Amino acid sequence: QVRLVESGGGLVQAGESLRLSCGVSKSVFGIRTMGWYRQPPGEEREPEQRELVASITSSGSAEYTDSVKGRFTVSRDNAKNTVYLQMNSLKPEDTAVYYCNMIYDLSSWERYLEVWGQGTLVTVSS
Repeated sequence: QVRLVESGGGLVQAGESLRLSCGVSKSVFGIRTMGWYRQPPGEEREPEQRELVASITSSGSAEYTDSVKGRFTVSRDNAKNTVYLQMNSLKPEDTAVYYCNMIYDLSSWERYLEVWGQGTLVTVSS
């Protein structure tokens, strides 16, 4: 079973930085897109209701939600099957549980599968 392992969350003050990391537990046939989503802490949501923060394709094309543009940077290391989210100039409204997401092919016939990480809490104090 493919799992995503996240790390890097924590408590910081407004204006500070954090870097989240997300690695894949086993080799897969191909990774299409990796991304970061978030939801307010303590709030239950279906995965499709989470807010997309940033995503990056296998070719390196990235997209961001408007509220983080210019502050967050998503990157990936294809050799390590790892995606990162560098978060600078953090604001209290960035406080959330951040979830890693991956769209991948497990084999040539098992394609466009999706998996989520367990979530990591980011708390930004004012």
